[in-house]
Amino acid sequence: MKNKLIQKFGSLPEIFKNEQFRLVAILLLVMAIVSDALAFAFNWIFGVVFLIVLILVIIGAFVTLTEIREQTSDYISDLTYRIQRDEQDALIRMPIGILMFDPQTQIDWVNPYLQSYFGKADILGKRLDEVDPELAKLIGANVDQKESTEVKWHDNYFNILVQKEMRVVYLLDVTHYAKIQKQYDDAKLVLGQVFLDNYDEVTKSLNDTEISNLDSFVANTLSDWAKEFGMFLKKVDQDRYFILAYTGGLNKIEAEKFKILDTIREKTSKGNAPLTLSMGIAYGDEDLAELSEQSQNNLDLALGRGGDQVVVRQVDGQARFYGGTTDPMAKRTRVRARMISQALRELMNQSDQIFVMGHTRPDMDSVGACLGIRRIAAMNKKQCWIVLDQKNLHSDVERLMKELQADEKLASSVITTEEALEKAAQNDLLLMVDHSKRSMAASPELYDRLAERVMVIDHHRRGEEFPENPMLVYIEPYASSTCELITEMFEYQARESEPINRIEATAMLTGIVVDTQSFSQHTGTRTFDAASYLRALGADQALVSHFMKENVDSYMNRSHLIDRVEFRNDGNAVCDGEEERIYDPVTAAQAADSLLGVSGVEASFAITRRSEDAVGISARSSGQRNVQLIMEQMGGGGHLSVAATQIQGKTVAEVREQLLEILADQQENEEESVES
Repeated sequence: MKNKLIQKFGSLPEIFKNEQFRLVAILLLVMAIVSDALAFAFNWIFGVVFLIVLILVIIGAFVTLTEIREQTSDYISDLTYRIQRDEQDALIRMPIGILMFDPQTQIDWVNPYLQSYFGKADILGKRLDEVDPELAKLIGANVDQKESTEVKWHDNYFNILVQKEMRVVYLLDVTHYAKIQKQYDDAKLVLGQVFLDNYDEVTKSLNDTEISNLDSFVANTLSDWAKEFGMFLKKVDQDRYFILAYTGGLNKIEAEKFKILDTIREKTSKGNAPLTLSMGIAYGDEDLAELSEQSQNNLDLALGRGGDQVVVRQVDGQARFYGGTTDPMAKRTRVRARMISQALRELMNQSDQIFVMGHTRPDMDSVGACLGIRRIAAMNKKQCWIVLDQKNLHSDVERLMKELQADEKLASSVITTEEALEKAAQNDLLLMVDHSKRSMAASPELYDRLAERVMVIDHHRRGEEFPENPMLVYIEPYASSTCELITEMFEYQARESEPINRIEATAMLTGIVVDTQSFSQHTGTRTFDAASYLRALGADQALVSHFMKENVDSYMNRSHLIDRVEFRNDGNAVCDGEEERIYDPVTAAQAADSLLGVSGVEASFAITRRSEDAVGISARSSGQRNVQLIMEQMGGGGHLSVAATQIQGKTVAEVREQLLEILADQQENEEESVES
């Protein structure tokens, strides 16, 4: 009994362990003792009674506090037990998948909720990659993530969080919300514009009945296509249609890569009226006016790239290209050449000075086009400066520069980029020839200075990087070269003006010869007309041959590259230079050109190091394959049969591997297209 009392009352209540409460208790005890002493001093009997009452109060307070402590302790113990029990129950029953694994990725434990996704299979003690390779891969991909990420597993969507230190995986099923999000995303509006590229050219030779039949076929085919994917299609002109759709339908169309392009082209070709389509499609904005403007811009981009293709772009997003795998049919007319020539003359007359520049590492087409524009400016009595990147000139351009020294006017018109920046003023005109990208310009700074007064003349397909507000654009992917386009303009200049001289005509003819590989590729009747016109003006064929001669180093480097070629079974030839060796880009291009002469080669690629931190690819095609699309995937561009790119920060081997992966994907897509 005594021990129980000591155990019960032998220790102070927990509340007295609080320093502040202990000070208050001591202060009250001191006050009670003082009060009792005063009571004894007043009357000893009163003092005794007061002391007895004080002792009883202290004992009562002590007992009460002890009971409170015991009750509190019992409550906390009970609460702790209930919490632990509920935690365990919640861990087992909560609708969140929990998986624990050991350092060897063997499964230690899963809660019943996650076990339901494995069925009745016994998974404890087994490795993750043996039980479910897909889940093991997802866990491995997210093991270092600090925040949960959404993944797809077993046809469901989960938010996955991996606690690396504790080796615990949490999986929250968010399939319901993912479906709601998908329904919302699929219900966004899409605006599109469809244009029949060559409708006017095709129908010129048809009678009314044939035109009516062609119109009916195209309208019915497009209507069936629109109905299949839940779109609204409206014909707004003879050669133009309007599309209203949802992003869900657009995703399905993109999955089949706009097969409607091939359908229209192939079926109309069988009727000797080959039509091609171009589309501009925009989505991702609630402002319909903004979508309409974006779709028109996308259509313009598709047409600028040669037509027979689709440009899909979210507002302020990256463009996606479909089609464009065939060589575009020439549909430019001399009427357009005359209109452009007259518009150029007006722009020159409204300008104080003219600046013309080609691209970096200029070739003969770029320099010849610059000389042609300088002559047109002279015909209109305007000063024209040729801005030339003179740091890395190839041997053919160097020979041309030496020939120009014999003509003082021509020689003095060629200036450096620094001199151009000093001369440029607000009312001057800048012409970009043989390119349309600021990043490729001989002087990007000059472009920035005259960005509001820019004209583009080019024969390459238009890319995403393009001047924002050019004053005039003359892009014809059907032309063999920029020199061909500019040659046609001479016929519409003033007759009394001084015609182009021998060296200018020779330089422009050389540009045409180089870009057509001596008239063997990408030539039309207009190409030969332009060449004949230049010959009539004094172009010297012997001088053309002189310009195109290779020096010994270039010849040896080209032969070295060709010696390293790999001929692949898919019709591609790939050669790569040595990792530590820097090659001239023209040499790489010549190597790619030479490989096209081998039987069975439809496309060739020369991969070389261009500088210490850049690797370039020169791509060529016989016309059966579109190397421009391949180079665009690697950050470059160009033309269907002539394209290139430069990649920073990678080795030659890494660039080669990237190219081979793209070629493999392309072959797989072609095989799937044939099977379907």
